[in-house]
Amino acid sequence: MFRDREDAARQLAGKLIQYRGRHALVLAIPRGAVPMAKIIADEIDGELDVVLVRKLRSPYSPELAVGSVDETGWTYIADYAEREGAGPAYLDREKAIQMEVLASRRKAYTPPVDPEGRIAIVVDDGLATGSTMISALHSLRSRHPSRLICAVPVSPPDTLEKVKKLADETICLEAPEYFQAVGQFYRHFPQVEDEEVVSILKGPHEKQV
Repeated sequence: MFRDREDAARQLAGKLIQYRGRHALVLAIPRGAVPMAKIIADEIDGELDVVLVRKLRSPYSPELAVGSVDETGWTYIADYAEREGAGPAYLDREKAIQMEVLASRRKAYTPPVDPEGRIAIVVDDGLATGSTMISALHSLRSRHPSRLICAVPVSPPDTLEKVKKLADETICLEAPEYFQAVGQFYRHFPQVEDEEVVSILKGPHEKQV
C-alpha cells in the first residue's frame, strides 16, 4: 500500500495542505512517525515536535497494547486488558517501566513546544489498537490547541472510529478490513532508532535559538 514512511508522509501532507502557512505544530509519536512528521512539517511550513506516549504491553504478547501512558502519568486502559492478563498490579508495574522510558526520552529529545492556541497535528505511521494515539490526543487536548488533528496512513476501521471521537479532524488514507499489523501495509518498514530521532529534532530547534 505504501512504499515506505516517506511515501506515506508525502501522501498525508497532500491531505493537510490547507494548513500550510498557518503556523501548525506537527507532533510525531516516537519513534517511527518522527521522520514522517518532519516531511509533513516541511511541506506545510509547520513546526516539528513530538508527543511522548508509550503503550502498556500485554504480559503474554508484548506487541499488543493493553493501554498507554503519557508523560504526566495519565493512563488509558483498553477494555480487553484484563482478558489479556493485565490486572491492576501488572499494569502498575508496566506503567512504572514505561514512565522511565518516557523520562529518558524527554532528556534525550528536545523540550516540548507549547501547543496552546495552535493547530496541532498528531502523526503516527499507523494505528493498530489506537492506544498510543488515544493518550497522545488526550495529552494534547489538555494543553488547549485551537484545533486537534489526527493524521495517519492506515488504521483498522474500528480503531479509527474510537480515535475520531478525540480529535477535531481525523485524516486516514486507508482503513482496510483485513488488518494484522501496521508493517504489513509498507513494502519497506525499518525500525527508527533514537539517534535518528534526536538528529531530526535537533535541526528545527537549533534554528529557533
